[in-house]
Parts: sequence; structure tokens; C-alpha cells
Amino acid sequence: MKKDPATSTYVALLRGINVGGKNLLPMKDLTAIFEGAGCADVRTYIQSGNVVFAAAPAEVQQVQADVGRVIAERFEYRIPIILRSAQELAKAARDNPFLRAKADLEALHVAFLLDAPKPGGIALLEAKRSAPDEFVVKGREIYLRLPNGVARTKLTNDAFDRTLATTSTVRNWRTVQKLVELVGLA
Repeated sequence: MKKDPATSTYVALLRGINVGGKNLLPMKDLTAIFEGAGCADVRTYIQSGNVVFAAAPAEVQQVQADVGRVIAERFEYRIPIILRSAQELAKAARDNPFLRAKADLEALHVAFLLDAPKPGGIALLEAKRSAPDEFVVKGREIYLRLPNGVARTKLTNDAFDRTLATTSTVRNWRTVQKLVELVGLA
């Protein structure tokens, strides 16, 4: 499908798809689910639940609900789906505070939050929980610098989700950059 001028570009970040042999969901099926929900210009990036699509802004929340429902019905997975507009994604990439510090790009990740953290939640996060790992919370993103790798950190989705009373999904910096390119704002 071609993008309609009345639509905007979005990125859906599905948490836990095709990770460690769990929640297997072929990208062709995921593409078809988004198209069935009324999206146009649907593209996926790698196998871990990154979907770029076009939809009318007034309908994007319904798309999120419909996609989640179909995945639950067909695959029996309850998968959090976190949405960002193309502009929100590009802003998240530009705002990474670790870029100014010239951090190793391989150590950078972004946790995308479903909702803004609850008031006071950020203050409850433990800054030294997983030294030398670092994080900065800005709006609905948590910027991570994980010099020992994502597999060794204690800065996990669960830790952030419990403390901030929301849901997160993490992408490495290379994936964030590629998604910005795919939405046409690189």
C-alpha cells in the first residue's frame, strides 16, 4: 500500500518478540496484522518487533489496540506495543545525552516507555544500581550507556517498569538510528 497524504508515519516497538526463542512471530505475519488494522506502507526491521507504518493520527491508538488484540488471538501473546511518531523517534535520537559525551555507540541503548513516568518515580531509581552503567530519563525515553553490555546490566525493563509504573522496551543505538532512517528523518 502507498502512503495517503492524510496519514503520518509511526514506529511500533513490540516488546519481547522473537527474543531467545520466545514469542515467535514471523515478520510477514506481523506486517499482515498491521495492514489488516488499516495501516499503509508497513515495513519491519529485523526480527525483534520493529514496525514502521503509516496511519491517520486519529486512528493510531485504535491500530495499537487492534494489533495487540489480533496477536493475542492468533499467537496467544500479550505483547506491549509502544508507539512513537516519526518526529518523536527522531527527537529521541537527537536528545541522547550520551552522544555529547562521545560515548561508545555500541554501549548505547534507549528504553522507550509506554507512558510518562509517574510523578516522583524517577527519584526512586537507583543511579548506582549497576555501575558503571548509566541512565538518563527524559520524557518517555530512558537513555542507557551499558559499557558491559545489555546482558550484564541490572538496569532491566522489570526494574524500570516497577519503579516508574509503566512499560518499557529497549533498542540498541544501531536499531534506533536505522528506524530514524526508515521513517525518513535521518
